Amino acid sequence: MNLPGKFDHPALRTAIGTIVSYGLILVVMTLLLFVVPFLLFSGL
Repeated sequence: MNLPGKFDHPALRTAIGTIVSYGLILVVMTLLLFVVPFLLFSGL
């Protein structure tokens, strides 16, 4: 990852990775818990 000098700290990389990972988990969980059952019960 080639970030500019002031954004190259390991703690910042960790924070960004954590936020992105939690976001992906929330998207997947929302799809599994709400979208998939809605599609199943709506007859698709």
